[in-house]
Amino acid sequence: MPGETLLNQRYELVAQQGSGGMSVIYRALDRMLGRIVAVKILRPNLTKDPAFLEKFQQEARSVAMMSHPNIVTVHDVGSDGATHYIVMEMIDGDDLKKLIKARGGLPFDKALEYGIQICAGLGFAHRSQLVHADVKPQNILMNREGVLKVTDFGIAQAYTDTMTQTRSDVVWGSPHYFAPEQARGESPTPAADVYSIGIVLFEMFTGRLPYVGSNQRELALAHIQGEIPKASDFKEDLPGDLSNVIAKVMSKRPNDRYKHADQLGHILQEIRERSRHAAHRTASGRMTPPTVAGLKPVGKQATPNQPPAPAYVAPPAPAPIPRAPRHRAAPVSQPRSAIPEAPGNPPTSASPVNPLLNPDGTINVEATGGYTGPFAPKRQTKSEGADIVTIILVILAFLAVAGLVPLYLLGVFPLL
Repeated sequence: MPGETLLNQRYELVAQQGSGGMSVIYRALDRMLGRIVAVKILRPNLTKDPAFLEKFQQEARSVAMMSHPNIVTVHDVGSDGATHYIVMEMIDGDDLKKLIKARGGLPFDKALEYGIQICAGLGFAHRSQLVHADVKPQNILMNREGVLKVTDFGIAQAYTDTMTQTRSDVVWGSPHYFAPEQARGESPTPAADVYSIGIVLFEMFTGRLPYVGSNQRELALAHIQGEIPKASDFKEDLPGDLSNVIAKVMSKRPNDRYKHADQLGHILQEIRERSRHAAHRTASGRMTPPTVAGLKPVGKQATPNQPPAPAYVAPPAPAPIPRAPRHRAAPVSQPRSAIPEAPGNPPTSASPVNPLLNPDGTINVEATGGYTGPFAPKRQTKSEGADIVTIILVILAFLAVAGLVPLYLLGVFPLL
């Protein structure tokens, strides 16, 4: 089959990549576009039902309309005779299940980041009114850049919508991750996807599954009736708030979980931010505190073979820039007691004194900042005040005489 089979004279199947209860996946060459793709061929026992095929094609077209970095892109869906297939982008990398098996419980930061990426992809699907219905690590791929991509949309949803009355090995392909309502044969909802994400989170952080059973029936009963285990019981250093969130999304009743993956994703992001802040505070506690001018921090104690770090000394403050003196008009008069007197010269009187003038009435050059122009203050003496009054009276007398002249003229002209 590899290198010889063509689908619709376009997709050349090169090698088998994997298989599951519902499909077989091949690495293929798209001859029309000259690119490597992944072709998922449905198993024959699924393609015998026309209702399933119609639902599958409808789901595949809906997935093809989605574009999100955490969802595997669907390029095409079609059939060649009795062979029905879906064409997707090729992801060169392992799935999350292989990564967990190889490493056991993943590092806290990595597992939390992966959980956020899974919620981002499934949250986008939930906003697009799509339910995955088969969330498990085998359906979560990782590319070379470390980005997770959710795949296998549509097949499980199409099956449960059209074959809810049957029980086959196909439906029980991944009973470790099914929600209780799915184990009872009910149609999955976004809350069922959230439950499955909770199982994946439990496995990523602890390296084990929350429920085990010798057969599918025992696993189904464990999901429906079993006590919800706490992830922190298997990983002691797991934060309590994260363990509580995982237990919440593994609740038996859908209404007790988050309704959409977006809600769970926001909670995981908040936990990540709190964890980063806590780590930053811890790191800051080991750093030398910032210094304040005039104070020297207590230096870190020297360790053997390591000289003590020199204490930080603040550089000297720059000298102030000299400014030109600002001349402000002093009050015309001040109480004598408010003006400082020269040593040995007590005040001679309590009369107001203008500090801008000398006792003899001349200008105090120092007090005026050296200014002696026409607007420099001058002391008014009593003689000067008398002169001004005399001038004013003369002007008023002149105006009075000038006002009588017209009357005199009016009285003289009739006599002529």
